[in-house]
Amino acid sequence: MRKLTMIVLAICMATAAAVPAAAEVKIGYIDTVKIFANYKETIEAEEVYKKEVEVWKKQAEDMEAELATMREEIQSQSLMLSSEKLEEKKLLFDQRMKDYQKYMQDIFGENGEAARRNKELTEPIVEKINGVIEKIAEEEGFTLVLDSSQGVIVYADKEIDITDMIIAHLDAQLETIQ
Repeated sequence: MRKLTMIVLAICMATAAAVPAAAEVKIGYIDTVKIFANYKETIEAEEVYKKEVEVWKKQAEDMEAELATMREEIQSQSLMLSSEKLEEKKLLFDQRMKDYQKYMQDIFGENGEAARRNKELTEPIVEKINGVIEKIAEEEGFTLVLDSSQGVIVYADKEIDITDMIIAHLDAQLETIQ
């Protein structure tokens, strides 16, 4: 019985010792979606990316139009062409279709040019944002900074939202560079 009392007392003392440390914890949160939506460098990178995607989409549309024309020609001329000529057109169509599918995979596939370009444009920005978050967290004495856009935070007081502080710091950094 005496041993049980000592264990309970030890647990109570450990808990009591942890309370002051817990009182010193300073938590903040950010919304990375809002940061990306409002940060000028992200907006510019997105515009560059959209222009490049438009060029790739235009190329795909041109290829699709060519395939549609070839398909129509094959269908409309199938009775008039010799079997050799018809087979030749079908082979050419099949080759163009393979070219189109390869193009779509190379550009818009999971590891395609669009994904690589997006990563290339956003990675330095993400690193910069993370650096600013870390700097402000250290300067302001935050123990923990969470991201509300990840859906983990169910409720948080707006007083600990440091998103606008991060955006202002990023914009100020950008202005000093320009």
